[in-house]
Amino acid sequence: MIAFIALLIWLYLYFLHGQFWHSTPELELRRPDVAPDVDIIVPARDEEETICAVLTSLLAQDYPGALRIYLVDDRSTDDTAAIARGFHDERLSTITGAEKPAGWSGKMWAVAQGVEASSAPVLLLTDADIIHQPGHVASLVARLQAPRVDMVSEMVRLNCETLAERVLVPAFVYFFQMLYPFALVNDALSHVAAAAGGTILIRRTALTRIGGIGAIRGALIDDVALARAVKRGGALYLGHSSLATSIRRYPKFADIGRMIARTAFTQLNYAASLLVLTIIGLTLIWLVPPFEIIFGHGWHCLCGLGAFALACLSYMPTLKRYGQGRYWALALPLIALFYMGATISSAFDYWRGRGAQWKKRAYTS
Repeated sequence: MIAFIALLIWLYLYFLHGQFWHSTPELELRRPDVAPDVDIIVPARDEEETICAVLTSLLAQDYPGALRIYLVDDRSTDDTAAIARGFHDERLSTITGAEKPAGWSGKMWAVAQGVEASSAPVLLLTDADIIHQPGHVASLVARLQAPRVDMVSEMVRLNCETLAERVLVPAFVYFFQMLYPFALVNDALSHVAAAAGGTILIRRTALTRIGGIGAIRGALIDDVALARAVKRGGALYLGHSSLATSIRRYPKFADIGRMIARTAFTQLNYAASLLVLTIIGLTLIWLVPPFEIIFGHGWHCLCGLGAFALACLSYMPTLKRYGQGRYWALALPLIALFYMGATISSAFDYWRGRGAQWKKRAYTS
């Protein structure tokens, strides 16, 4: 029965789960009909390697309206703030972050300070490792307007150059799509809500309606928390984009493992029961099919083969997006095992009171 259950799960995922595997939609290069003022908030902590390229790309935006950039230096220990101040551009303001109050995550406190300093009706929240093509802001605003939504976010293109990145980064995007099918996020009748935090364009009215950034002050998976709050009374758009690229590098498998472990157990609400159910689910989805292909007989083998074939087919569009060979689909069980291990590691770190470390401090701080 286990082989049959695995096949049933894959039939559901492939045909009834929001067509997540299509790896669409894609943000189009467009010009907005109306160009409202846009304030860009960039929280930055120890980003001296990337911040120059990021700010250069933002200051080079081909946008018909007014743009202001607020870089919030989140108590960096390197030259992030000095590099930003060296631009001498009146459109760019560098804010020295204040001490974080209790109950706030570090990133959300930095974003809140940028929002407080700004005044435009539209806000772009973007990470300090994202470079933007000249037409990016204009395209985001155009998508905010037509069809009208309250928030636009996108899965920017991630680095996929080292061996670790080629093996694990497309799978990261694929698993995110599986967890939050973009078509369901964009469907006003669906309860599924999510965002990709690299770039989020939001109407100030929508942010005010949910109570501001303070409404998600302690969130570690802040993009999804923001999307859920906004969707309760408004519409979302989540898509892919080739107009923005993350230049953060993950040269080693361990680097990606730490990135996953940062929030993996948080995603499960720190619940041991959910961790057990997740392990069981991942085993059924990813490990049972190849096991039955190798060791099963008769219909057991056929069920495993059918489930594994659907898994491989579903991965093809994401592999194509990242220019990777189709043969990487055969490695999905091993890749899933890596992600499963990172999730278990995240749980043990939490139980040992260690927590994840990020930017030279505990991630929760």
